[in-house]
Amino acid sequence: MIKINNLCKSFGKNHVLKGVDILIPEGNITAVLGPNGSGKTTILKILLGLVKPDKGNVFWKQRITHGDYSYRNKIGYLPQIARFPENLRVRELFSMIQDIRQQPSDLEPLLDAFKLRPLLNDRLRHLSGGTRQKINTVLTFMFDNDLFILDEPTAGLDPVAMIQLREIIARKQKEGKTILFTTHIMSLVQEMAQQIIFLLDGRIYFQGSVQELQKLHGEHNVERAIARILEVNEHEGVLDSVQPTASTL
Repeated sequence: MIKINNLCKSFGKNHVLKGVDILIPEGNITAVLGPNGSGKTTILKILLGLVKPDKGNVFWKQRITHGDYSYRNKIGYLPQIARFPENLRVRELFSMIQDIRQQPSDLEPLLDAFKLRPLLNDRLRHLSGGTRQKINTVLTFMFDNDLFILDEPTAGLDPVAMIQLREIIARKQKEGKTILFTTHIMSLVQEMAQQIIFLLDGRIYFQGSVQELQKLHGEHNVERAIARILEVNEHEGVLDSVQPTASTL
């Protein structure tokens, strides 16, 4: 279980997170949603230990993560944009990551799932953005992690690769793994998310199930419910005084 308590973070005068409380159950698929600048990426980076909060704590399996980053050995991270050393061959990249992690990997079946085997001797600088994202996806899921953090995981993927990604996420969840992802693809949220966390202006506006979100706003799908949230906030400016949530942390 991951618990985030009163998380605050500012960059200069920009207050990105304003007392965020989140509970992510173990074995749960959680979608973190919100418009650009709402604080989604900052939360992910704090979970990864890449950014230190100004205030508040993150608990991983009931232990505070600050000062002890060994928990990161059990996280698979898929960034939105894959950046690799351009001169490496695909095979060399996988080998390098395996040497760093020193853990058993599921590389071989993932290579077949994303049809990367014919490209193993290609240099990374010659590959398209979509192919790099497939490689990035394989790197994320090739180790037996407890938590997978996926930042816009479908970016650049073709339809076949997106189906493979969905199947992997579903399989990992059945294995008891925890998946946390951000996306602008609402069909992915509708299909896979068991919990939605919606951020606005650095605060939690909603945390609950897909069904609870739809019921709260009287809509039949996630996309329309999210559009309704943004529409109400834009026209009424009620965020600072009213923060609807389906559950109390």
